[in-house]
Parts: sequence; structure tokens; C-alpha cells
Amino acid sequence: MHWSEYLLPLTEGAWVTVQLTVYSTILGGVLAFVFGIGKLSSNLAIKSVSVGYIEVFRGTSLLVQLFWLYFALPLAGMAIGIDLRLPPVVAGVLALGLNIGAYGAEVVRGAIQSVHQNQREAARALNFTPRQTLFNIVIPQAIPEMMPSFGNLAVQNLKDTALVSLISLGDLTFRAEQIRNFTQDSTTIYTLLLLMYFGMAVVLTIIMRIVERFAGRWRMAGS
Repeated sequence: MHWSEYLLPLTEGAWVTVQLTVYSTILGGVLAFVFGIGKLSSNLAIKSVSVGYIEVFRGTSLLVQLFWLYFALPLAGMAIGIDLRLPPVVAGVLALGLNIGAYGAEVVRGAIQSVHQNQREAARALNFTPRQTLFNIVIPQAIPEMMPSFGNLAVQNLKDTALVSLISLGDLTFRAEQIRNFTQDSTTIYTLLLLMYFGMAVVLTIIMRIVERFAGRWRMAGS
């Protein structure tokens, strides 16, 4: 087979990879804010849950998390009479999102704590409630500080999507392995695979830098 004949199935797999990256990055971003803010909460229960989530998902392997959601969770459900089987796409998005969310939560926490204390004191002087101070004063100033780290996490998340091929989800890596097993043309297949992941990472990096620039202008406009 000519290398150009590999492009169609690889492109189909790349589209699955793009969807996984987008969905799991959005999920991870939401979880990062929820648990990053939760870790700073004065409520002991909320703080404990947030710390537990962050430490569990940062302290265990993404591959193990993926396998647990796809293979172990259904068995646990059977034991209690509940069908907890997840489609491969759902298991992949959940595992990736939960994992990146735990790392992102620490980014959110650190960025919020980096906002100068004078900002909080000024908000109190204006009779802002703690909630108003957080969402109207602190978070808008913290978001630009988060963006470089979020960009790195998004690119890492893109690369981590390769693991979903191990649960037979037809992403880019899975399709490449199928073609390689059929043709035994390892050099060409893996070269194309490397270039396609690199191309997607470059595009994602550019998008995140545009978002980072926009966030910086937003902060300047609000200051």
C-alpha cells in the first residue's frame, strides 16, 4: 500500500481524537474551577471532598483510572444490581476529564491565591460579600494567570488520548495500530502518527495562545 492510502483511516481516527480532546478538556476545565475553588472553601466538607478528588486523580495512573471506569465499574455495578457499563467514548472522556481536572484544580487554586490581598481588602471596604469578591474581583484577575498552565494541560490531554485505544476506541492511535498490523509498515505508520499528533498539538497551542491573549486584554480592559 502507498502511504497516501493510510491517510483516510488515520484522518477518521484523528477526528475521534479531536472530539475526545475537546470534550474532556471542557469537562476538565469545569472540574478544575469547581474543585480548585472548593479546596479554598471554609466549609470543611467541601474542602475535604475537593482535596480527596485532587489527590486521588493526581496520585493514580490515568491508565488505571481508564481501565477502572471501563472494566471495573460495570463489575461493581453488577454486584449491586445496577448497569454501570459505559460506552468507550464516555469512559474515555470521563477518565481524561477527571484526570486533567485534578491537575487544573491546583492551577486554579494557585492563581486565585496569587491575587494580591489588597484586592480582597478593597472589596470588603466596598461591602462586597465573599462570593461577590471571589467571582467579581478575584477570579477575573486570576484567569489570565491560569491560561499558560491550562494551555500546557490541554496539549498534555491531547497526547493522553492515545491511551483510549486500549479500550478499543477508534481514535488515531487505534487506527494506526490496525493499519500497522495489516501492512507491517511500522516506519511509515508511526511517522505519520507522530506528524499528525504534532500537527494537532501545534494547532491546539495556537488556539490556547489566542485565548490567553484575549484573557490578558480582558483583564487590562477591566482594570
